[in-house]
Amino acid sequence: MQENVDIAIIGGSGIYDGNLLDRVREVDIDTPFGKPSDSITIGEHGDKTICFLPRHGVGHRISPSELNSRANIFALKKLGVKRIIAVSAVGSLKKELAPLDIVIPDQIYDRTRSRPSTFFEDGIVVHIGFADPFCPEMSETVTNVANSKGYNVRQGGTYVCMEGPQFSTRAESCVYKALGFDIIGMTAIPEAKLAREAEICYSMIATVTDYDVWHDEDVTIETVIANAMKNEEAVKDILMDALEKVSIEQNCMCKDALAGAITTTPDMIPHETKRRLDPLIGKYLKE
Repeated sequence: MQENVDIAIIGGSGIYDGNLLDRVREVDIDTPFGKPSDSITIGEHGDKTICFLPRHGVGHRISPSELNSRANIFALKKLGVKRIIAVSAVGSLKKELAPLDIVIPDQIYDRTRSRPSTFFEDGIVVHIGFADPFCPEMSETVTNVANSKGYNVRQGGTYVCMEGPQFSTRAESCVYKALGFDIIGMTAIPEAKLAREAEICYSMIATVTDYDVWHDEDVTIETVIANAMKNEEAVKDILMDALEKVSIEQNCMCKDALAGAITTTPDMIPHETKRRLDPLIGKYLKE
């Protein structure tokens, strides 16, 4: 079945709600990097086609360090996705960012260690710009929607992405706070990097579940899950309007991220690599 999806939502399995989409169906997709986290749900929202991918799989069975983010993003590219709204539960590194607040981050600090973070290997080198990892155009739209609904939302802020799956030590948490970071989570990297390589706009709704352990409080999974469930209703409410207001047309830097970034001489790129990555690079290698 040929699909042409406009916007993807990546998030916890609780974020999807049957009331959000009409004419819902599921598709299974193969990619050169393996299978995505789960089957992808596709449906209609107004005049747009939307898909949903549960980042950790249904039932939250995949650890942050085991996520096959390359398969996830490549699968969305194959579906024709132009924009991704990611949803992520985060800890707060600022007193003024309280549990149940919402942050639309504009920067990332990468503290991961063992995650493949590029599509480009096996005979091809690509250097994309990544100074602004989140799409500013889409992030502004999502922020405006959240503000209009009266949520306590912060536009901008730095998301420090740790490896996990363990939470921070107290020393680490205090250092991240001292460095001026705003929120901490485990999933923005490599999702954001791969989305940029795929020329897909990427923005995030980060929902605060706890103060990290700098606050002299132990972070328990019970607290995180309880607040994440409370945040789900707010996220669904924001998404209902954001999906209508986000433009399908990409008028930003994201859509041309690979222009001039492919460093390898085209005739030196192995044929198999070209074939495998055609959805990403094909338009740049046509003679």
